[in-house]
Amino acid sequence: MPQILTTVGFDADDTLWQNERFFQLTQERFNELLRDHAEPDHLAERLLAAERRNIGHYGFGIKGFVLSMIETALEVTENRVPGTVIAELIAAGQEMLSHPIELLPHARSTVEQIAGSHRVILVTKGDLLDQERKLAQSGLGDLFDGIEIVSDKTMPVYAQIFERHGDGADRGLMVGNSMKSDVLPMIEAGGWGVFVPGQITWALEQAEAPAGSDRFREISDLSYLPEVVAGVG
Repeated sequence: MPQILTTVGFDADDTLWQNERFFQLTQERFNELLRDHAEPDHLAERLLAAERRNIGHYGFGIKGFVLSMIETALEVTENRVPGTVIAELIAAGQEMLSHPIELLPHARSTVEQIAGSHRVILVTKGDLLDQERKLAQSGLGDLFDGIEIVSDKTMPVYAQIFERHGDGADRGLMVGNSMKSDVLPMIEAGGWGVFVPGQITWALEQAEAPAGSDRFREISDLSYLPEVVAGVG
């Protein structure tokens, strides 16, 4: 009987290595710098609104985040934000762009184990240079049969990627920490979606689990993924 599942895709940020925690730490610094102009909750709302507006212009990643922080700082201070604050926000972004990679538990061992029986690919979105840097520092790059850095993760994108690197999305599985980006569009493309919750999930990546789908799975950490893959067949 032919193997049902031939290709397994992995998300990168907050699935294989830490990411969102550094955004949260930088946002705390942002709140501190602007504490005389707005309350933290209000700043968070304004910043999230700016990020939502700007995704179409800047895409996902640190650079867009920094530009959205600067835009929000200008808004809440009515363009009176000191140049020193802008400089600190830029410095915070540069620090994020150079932060060492911290692999999450079971990341390497899980990719290695699944690579022994299936094609494994990395599918991540965000700034090209930053994602390439993180992948190089992770030491995981040589484990993957294919690497895709995309501007966004949608049903057509998954269909194309799993056709290019595998036997189509219907014989593929995608695992990640974002219900919105890693799970739902992959299931829509005809594949399996495995949700592994991160410690922190960005508000724009949150979504409800697919009700009644027989191609949806949820695991608490990556160590359970080989069992899921084996169960699919």
